[in-house]
Amino acid sequence: MLGLKLPTDPRWANIAEKNIDEILIDHAHCEQKAASTAISLIVSFPEYTELVTEMIALVKEEISHFKLVHDRLIAKGIPLGRDRKDEYVVQLVTFFPKGGSRTDQLVHRLLYAALIEARSCERFRLLSEHLEDAELAKFYRDLMVSEANHYTLFLNFARQYGNRVQVDEKWKKLLDYEALLMRNLGTKESIHG
Repeated sequence: MLGLKLPTDPRWANIAEKNIDEILIDHAHCEQKAASTAISLIVSFPEYTELVTEMIALVKEEISHFKLVHDRLIAKGIPLGRDRKDEYVVQLVTFFPKGGSRTDQLVHRLLYAALIEARSCERFRLLSEHLEDAELAKFYRDLMVSEANHYTLFLNFARQYGNRVQVDEKWKKLLDYEALLMRNLGTKESIHG
């Protein structure tokens, strides 16, 4: 369903479980960034009324996810701490050339967002299936469903606002590129790393 070309090595779930506090901190930052991405799309492309409407709803959902993760950190007595660079995202967003038409810029940002959500969904599925803590496993199963919905939301908007054939070709190439990135990731206690 997600179209990912290279699945995460299942051993990542073992790394994550042994470092669950670090996973929760990283996850909280990911939710903040997801809300920020939605806000940025609103600010950058206000003329797309349907997109703006959906991004408003997404901001609310992502910030509520942040609160859920942050509440777990508070309950464990763990401070959120400063944001960390997400190497996966840093490398991913170099794929498309900078510039181009406003439509190209929008489509590229939507495709990046779709892929980040797809990879998050896949990682949440692994956590839901491998964590021994049943409550935390259910927490990630519930979030997995949201991430899948976000993935399709962004991908559908890219296809709606761009030329469908060109968007699908860009999506295929981005998936191939992401698979190359993933060969060097999956060994760290982070959602994407």
